Amino acid sequence: MTLHLPAADGTLRAYEPRTEPLAFTPGTPFTSRTVFSAAHVVADPFADVTPDSPAAVDWDATLAFRRHLWSHGLGVAEAMDTAQRGMGLDWAGAAELIRRSAAEARAVGGRIACGVGTDQLPAGNLAEIRAAYEEQLAVVEEAGAQAIVMASRALAAAARGPEDYLEIYGHLLRQAAEPVILHWLGPMFDPALEGYWGSSDLDTATGTFLEVIAAHPDKVDGVKISLLDAGREVALRRRLPQGVRCYTGDDFHYPELIAGDEQGFSHALLGIFDPLGPLAARAVRVLDTGDVQGFRALLDPTVELSRHLFRPPTRFYKTGVVLLAWLAGHQDHFAMVGGLQSARSLTHLARAYELADTLGLFPDPKLAEERMRTLLSLYGVTR
Repeated sequence: MTLHLPAADGTLRAYEPRTEPLAFTPGTPFTSRTVFSAAHVVADPFADVTPDSPAAVDWDATLAFRRHLWSHGLGVAEAMDTAQRGMGLDWAGAAELIRRSAAEARAVGGRIACGVGTDQLPAGNLAEIRAAYEEQLAVVEEAGAQAIVMASRALAAAARGPEDYLEIYGHLLRQAAEPVILHWLGPMFDPALEGYWGSSDLDTATGTFLEVIAAHPDKVDGVKISLLDAGREVALRRRLPQGVRCYTGDDFHYPELIAGDEQGFSHALLGIFDPLGPLAARAVRVLDTGDVQGFRALLDPTVELSRHLFRPPTRFYKTGVVLLAWLAGHQDHFAMVGGLQSARSLTHLARAYELADTLGLFPDPKLAEERMRTLLSLYGVTR
C-alpha cells in the first residue's frame, strides 16, 4: 500500500514500500577485518521519567539486540556514543549496561569492548579526571571486557595543552591490564570536544595523539577515528606503529576505508553498523574471500542512508538509529532515554525509513510499513 511521506518542501510524496525482505543468515567469523557495531540502548517506555531523570532501560530488549548483532558475527562496542553516553545515559546506567552486556557476551561467546570515560565527573582538575578514568577502567576490566578509552569532556575543559593529555593517557595506559582501543571523537559528534589533544589544529592534535601511542604501543590494540575525514584517517593509519589497528569510525566513508588500498586498510567500529548489522556482516564475509568489488557493491549503496542519519547536528544520529530498530521489530516502541525521539523531524525520519526500506533492511517490510504509518498518523498525516 502506498505511503505518503513528508518532503522538505512541506508536501507529501507517494512511496511504494517493498514487499520482500532481503534474507540474512548467521555466518562464520570474519577473517580479514575486526568489526564492532556500537549499539543503542532500548528505553523502558513505561517508566515515569523526565529528560533530566536517570535513564530507564529495558534490559531484556537491550540485551536481545546485542545477541542479534553477535549472531551475525559482529562485535559489540558497548556504552559508547551510540548508547547515548552523555546524552541520556549517565555513568551509573552505563556501568550497569557494561556489566550486563559483558555477562551476556560471555554466555553467548560474543566479542565486546566497552567505553571508559569520565562522565561521572562534570568538571574537575587533572587528578580528579585521572581518578574518574581509573574508576571506569576498573569496572570494564572487572567485567572481563576490552576497554575503549573515550575522549573526556572534562579533560578537554581542564587541559592546558598537549602535555596534560600525554600525562593522563600515559598514566591510564600504564595501568591498563590489556591493550585498549583509543577513541578520538571529533567535535561534530560532541562540540565539547573541540580542541582535543591540546589543539584545534588537526595536524598538531594528530601529532600528540601519535605521541601517546608511540610511547605505549604494547598497550594500544588500536585507535578509533571519528573525524569524518577519510584522507586524514588514511594518513594517520599509515603512521601507526606496527601491530596497532585503525578502527574506522567514519560513518561517511566506511566502505572505502575498510576496503583499504595497497598500503593498508581500516577495521571498523561504527554506529551505522547498528542498523546495518546483517548487511554489513554479509559484506565483510565477501571481503574475507578477497572480493573487494563484491564488498563495495554491497556496502556502497548504504552510504546514502548513513550520511542521512549522521547529517548535522551529527550528535542526534541516534534518533534515526532507534527509529530503524523499532521499524525492524527489534523493539516494541519508538521511545529513547532522555526523550531524544524528538531530536529529528518527521521529514528526516521518513527519509530514513525510505532509504532503509529500499536497501531491504527490514526483516518484515509489512511491519515496518505499518509502524511508519502509525508514526505518520501521530504527526497528522492521514493518507
